[in-house]
Amino acid sequence: MPPRHTPIPWRSKAVVAALAAALLTGPGIAQATPQTAPASASQDQVTAAATITWTLERASNPTQDQLTAYDLITKAMNAAVARYNNLSDLGKTITVRYDPGVPTADGNINGTIRFGNRSYMNERTALHEIAHTIGVGTSSGWSRLGGSGTWTGAQATALVRQFDGSSAKLSTGGGHFWPYGLNYDNEYSNTAADRHVQIVAAMVRDGL
Repeated sequence: MPPRHTPIPWRSKAVVAALAAALLTGPGIAQATPQTAPASASQDQVTAAATITWTLERASNPTQDQLTAYDLITKAMNAAVARYNNLSDLGKTITVRYDPGVPTADGNINGTIRFGNRSYMNERTALHEIAHTIGVGTSSGWSRLGGSGTWTGAQATALVRQFDGSSAKLSTGGGHFWPYGLNYDNEYSNTAADRHVQIVAAMVRDGL
């Protein structure tokens, strides 16, 4: 009979994964400790959460303008993706481009984000555009659950009421939501950014 292999405890796996993630750094890659949990008390297995990953398309011989933009975009996306991966189990593969012809920035459900204007190359914008790639304002679920001007999904509604009181609601319009949609820079704070991610994740559970 073949030799039996002793399974590695899930906690050890999590430590190994965290150490491996810490070694993987560089432009265009955001790493966060995977969120894992044992499948059951009687089985020594782990179920890895989905993660958001991203890559930046770069010119083969970039100009100084492109290099400056790439640096700003990388910092913004690394921060935003790390926040999503730390606070949710959402998964998406995103391709990012610098396109000076884009007046602000935009995100598509096909997984592409374009940054144009320098003033939008920040974490607030990156968080907002990642939400569009996940389905905010871009999916059939958004139309079904947010088309009336108020989000009707139970989980995201319960969450905003937990944050802001029993009469709170998530308003929708023009492919965006508020509060916590991070539609403008003056809406940004660490608390608002965390709640943004949590609400988008709840919207996905609602059927976004």
